[in-house]
Amino acid sequence: MISFKELDYKEFELCYEIDSDTICLWTKKQWKFEFNKRGVKVIAILVRKEIIGIYVVQTIIDEAQINFFSIKQKYRRKGYGSYLMRNLIKQCENLSVKRILLEVSDTNSIAEVFYNKFKFLTVGRRKNYYKNGSDAVLKEKIL
Repeated sequence: MISFKELDYKEFELCYEIDSDTICLWTKKQWKFEFNKRGVKVIAILVRKEIIGIYVVQTIIDEAQINFFSIKQKYRRKGYGSYLMRNLIKQCENLSVKRILLEVSDTNSIAEVFYNKFKFLTVGRRKNYYKNGSDAVLKEKIL
């Protein structure tokens, strides 16, 4: 059974653990900071009460920025990421968001295919954006 749950500040360590086991984007300090940002929601997808993935989205007026999106390794390629993305898009529509933005490494071809499936279009690039020197591909979905 699949369900969704909004996480709060007390669960930042769980978010850090999922991040550490997947894309290693933020430190514990950065996770704490993320929960304190205005307009940020952290949403988890659960399968049989186990959190298997999360997204972090920040909404400002009619625009949403996906700051983090990941599914635990052993649950990937089973459709759970699509469930999570559909939930994110639905939540944005309910808030009258007009566009959703995100950044993804140009070396992450699996993520590129995933976001393209949801009609995110490439709208820009940030050269040498990530620690490993890869570029950030800027993507946008108009709602």
